[in-house]
Amino acid sequence: HGRCWGNAAGAGVGTEGWAPRSGHRGARAHRLCPHRGAGSSLEPEERSMEPPAVPEEEEEEEGAVPLSVAPGPVGCQLFGYVGIEAVLDQMKIKTMKTGFEFNIMVVGQSGLGKSTMVNTLFKSKVSRKSSQPGQEERIPKTVQLQSITHVIEEKGVKMKLTVTDTPGFGDQINNENCWDPIIKYINEQYERYLREEILITRKRKIPDTRVHGCVYFVPPTGHWLRPLDLEFMRRLSKIVNVVPVIAKADTLTLEERAEFKQRIQEDLKTHAISVYPQEDFDQDPEDRALNDRIREKIPFAVVGADQEHQVNGKRVLGRRTKWGIIEVENPAHCEFPLLRDLLIRSHLQDLKDITHNVHYESYRVRRLNESNRPG
Repeated sequence: HGRCWGNAAGAGVGTEGWAPRSGHRGARAHRLCPHRGAGSSLEPEERSMEPPAVPEEEEEEEGAVPLSVAPGPVGCQLFGYVGIEAVLDQMKIKTMKTGFEFNIMVVGQSGLGKSTMVNTLFKSKVSRKSSQPGQEERIPKTVQLQSITHVIEEKGVKMKLTVTDTPGFGDQINNENCWDPIIKYINEQYERYLREEILITRKRKIPDTRVHGCVYFVPPTGHWLRPLDLEFMRRLSKIVNVVPVIAKADTLTLEERAEFKQRIQEDLKTHAISVYPQEDFDQDPEDRALNDRIREKIPFAVVGADQEHQVNGKRVLGRRTKWGIIEVENPAHCEFPLLRDLLIRSHLQDLKDITHNVHYESYRVRRLNESNRPG
C-alpha cells in the first residue's frame, strides 16, 4: 500500500504523525491521499519511492543530531597499507631540491663579538669581517648595514644564509635615532616582498630577503639595561623577532651573570617588551611548555670562538685563558648551545613562520590601507 510521506521536523517517524511535505511533491502526495484512515490506498503505479520511515521504537531522542549530519571529521580505520605517509618523503625531497632561505641580523656595539658569534653558529666563515680578510676594519661614522650571503650545505640540505651586520650602532656620543637605518632596512625588505607578491604575473618562488631573526648583543656590564637597549628592543620587537643575548659572558662570574639576567628579565617585563619566543604566539601546550623553558633562560649568556683547541684528546671550539679553556659548546661554560638550538635546530622554521604570518602581515595590511586611502 502506498502512503503519504513527510515530516515537518525532517526526521523519519512511525505511522502516527505523518504530514505532507511542503512544495510540489508534498502537494501531489496530499492530493493522492486526502484523508488518512482505514480503506485509503493508492494504485501500485502511484506508490511513493521515498525510503520507509523509521519505526517508533527507533525514534531519535529529542534534541539529538540527525544521523545524516556529521558533527565533524570522523577517523576511518585502514585495513591495509595505503602509502599516505609517503607524502612526508615527497615534501622532504622537494624541499631539499629547492633549499632553504634564512636571514639573520646581528646588532650591537663594536667589540662585542658579533662576527665571531655568527661564525661560531654556522661553523664557517660567514661574517662580514671574515669575508673581507684583506681590508682594514674601520668603524663607520654612521650605522651602515652590510649584508653577506652564503650558501651552506650539510648532508645534502642547502641553505641560503644572509647575515646583516650593523657596524657603528651605539658607538657615537649622540645615539639619537640610531635605530632608524635598521628599521628602514627591515621595512624595505617587507616592501620588496610585497611588490613581488602583488604582481599580476609573479614568480613561482618569491625571493625572501626579509629578516627572520635579530640577535641583539647586550654589553656585559653586570648592572642593568641601558636606555638605548630598551628603546631599540621596544621599537624592533614590533616588526621583527628579537633575541637578546649577553655578549662575552666569560667576563662575568656565575653570580654576576645570574643577577644580570634577572635584572634584564625584570626590565623587559616592566617596559612590556616582547622578545622571541613571544608568549602570544604559542600554538599548543607542548609549544608553550618548551617556550616557557626558553623564556626562563633569556637572555642567553654566550661566548663566541672560531678557533679550535685540544681538550682531553678532542678538538673543541673555545677561548684559551690562563686558567683554562672556555668551551663554547659546553652548557656548563656558557649558554651558546641554547642559542644555537633556538635559532637553527628547533625554531628556525617558526622564526620564518612568525615573520611571514605576523610581522610581514602587519606591514602588508598597513601598506594596503595606506594605498586605498582616498587622497
